[in-house]
Amino acid sequence: MLKIGELAGQAKVSRDTLRFYEKHGLITPDHRSEAGYRLYSDSDIKRVGFILSAKEVGFTLSEIHQLLELEVTKDQKSCEDVKQFVDAKITVVNQRLAEISRIKKSLQTLSNACCGGDEPATHCTILEALGDQTSQD
Repeated sequence: MLKIGELAGQAKVSRDTLRFYEKHGLITPDHRSEAGYRLYSDSDIKRVGFILSAKEVGFTLSEIHQLLELEVTKDQKSCEDVKQFVDAKITVVNQRLAEISRIKKSLQTLSNACCGGDEPATHCTILEALGDQTSQD
């Protein structure tokens, strides 16, 4: 059994991170010592690694919770189930990329319309364009 500091050291995360994961139901101590210390098993090191890997590729805490459920019940799930989960995330990422691309294009248009000179910004095309947008809403 590992105390929280030992698990944190082996998993290369902070104790606060582990407490956060526990608060959100991603990990649960196997036991508590008589003194009330959280005690974790070696499998929790792998679980934290799984969480970190999922975070690294962009999954949210809620999605990681769902992935952990898939992982725990993998003998009852198919690869197709897991692939559909990942493909749904890809769709969300593609939507975000399209939105970011639209934002970048709008910003570039604003930047291109501005002279960028050192005169006062009283007639700055960027400020005027942004002001026109808020008055249209």
